[in-house]
Amino acid sequence: MIGYIAAAVAALLFVWMFFYFVPVGLWVSALAAGVPIGPMTFIGMRLRKVNPHRVVVPMIAAWKAGLKLSTSDLEAHYLAGGNVERVARALISADKAEIALDFQRAAAIDLAGRDVYDAVAMSVNPRVIETPRVGAVAADGIQLFAIAKVTVRANIDQLVGGATEETVIARVGEGIVSAIGSANSHKEVLENPDKISTLVLEKGLDAGTAFELLSIDIADVDVGKNIGAQLQTDQAEADLKVARARAEERRAMAVAQEQEMTALVQERRAAVVEAEAEIPRAIAEAFRSGQFGVMDYYRMQNLRADTRMREGFAGDEGSPPVAPPAGE
Repeated sequence: MIGYIAAAVAALLFVWMFFYFVPVGLWVSALAAGVPIGPMTFIGMRLRKVNPHRVVVPMIAAWKAGLKLSTSDLEAHYLAGGNVERVARALISADKAEIALDFQRAAAIDLAGRDVYDAVAMSVNPRVIETPRVGAVAADGIQLFAIAKVTVRANIDQLVGGATEETVIARVGEGIVSAIGSANSHKEVLENPDKISTLVLEKGLDAGTAFELLSIDIADVDVGKNIGAQLQTDQAEADLKVARARAEERRAMAVAQEQEMTALVQERRAAVVEAEAEIPRAIAEAFRSGQFGVMDYYRMQNLRADTRMREGFAGDEGSPPVAPPAGE
């Protein structure tokens, strides 16, 4: 009796473990789709912590589309952190669109962080990218603003390591600036905006990017400021400020020289006053030593008075002569 019970428990345990490790419904779906997959494969997925539905369902879709993907490749991509369903959809779309894309390249694109299905869809249906408003100045000094619509198609071979849309937009903007700047007049750009597209396309701006540049169409061109006239006005104002600064510098130098001369004259006057202050002392000393008499003193005073009178006549011919100070 105990043996029967043990056998029944073992059988129930085996059935439970079988249904736990092997999703029967998914297994039947795979067999019905002609996908050669056995129960041991499901058990191995469970032991490797792989969700069978994330691997087998995309595999069934690929096999029904005629793509013979292997379970080991899909499991490896799943364990590497990739999106198996997205890769399978991309491979099916590429096969239907007759685009050369194998599993290894699709897996590499997916692991690189790119949407491989979106890239395949863009290869079939090109995308239109609108650039921001780009400003440039023509040779005549008139500013122009242009908006371009860039039609691009995904380059499958350059998706891994290729530049993104931001690089394409930046290069197109640079090409627009160069094309407008090389124009002799802004009227040439307004009359023939297609010249910008031609010049930009000739530069090969899609080199090293994940896209193929199909066309560049100028959607709008607006006239901005007269930058040339504004620069000339700014230059004239700058020259005027420089001239004023130099004039102020010369005025300051003249004032400094005048102050220096005034200080020198005052210094010399002080020296003369100081020297004249010594005259009475010298005269007194001459009186005491007997070298200078009273008559000599009066003759000197008369000579000084005569000198002042002559100086008064020479300074102002219409004015009366200056009388000598009292006591002289």
